[in-house]
Amino acid sequence: MPLAMEKDPFGALGCWSTRRPYNLTPRTQLRSCMSDCLFCKIIAGQIPSKKVYEDEKVFVFQDINPQAPVHFLIIPREHIVGLKEATEKDAEIIGYCQLIAAKLGREYKIEDGYRTVLNVGPKSGQSVFHLHLHLIGGRDMTWPPG
Repeated sequence: MPLAMEKDPFGALGCWSTRRPYNLTPRTQLRSCMSDCLFCKIIAGQIPSKKVYEDEKVFVFQDINPQAPVHFLIIPREHIVGLKEATEKDAEIIGYCQLIAAKLGREYKIEDGYRTVLNVGPKSGQSVFHLHLHLIGGRDMTWPPG
């Protein structure tokens, strides 16, 4: 059963978060939904997306530039800039994103081979600075990637 969620009391985007209480420290400002974050706007419904799955913790949609027949982005509802900015408190949501990838892998019948990718920083190809996990599958993958 989904957790009860409350709107961001500071009104950034009407984004959803399950963490309480809110503090207006610089760290929290980076972690709450950002008014200029593309993915926060998608979560808030301000920018359309092809939604695949959602629950109280994550939002999943199709990548607009797919690299395989299945290419989804799994994003936490809470704004976390990226993996290098994550803390121990974020371990649960990062692991949860992987579990959602496995669930979707089963549902989309790509269990015979798929890849999950967390790009970290601009040199890796990260262009949206809201932590997101790519689920890529439905074709043969080569090694090494990239």
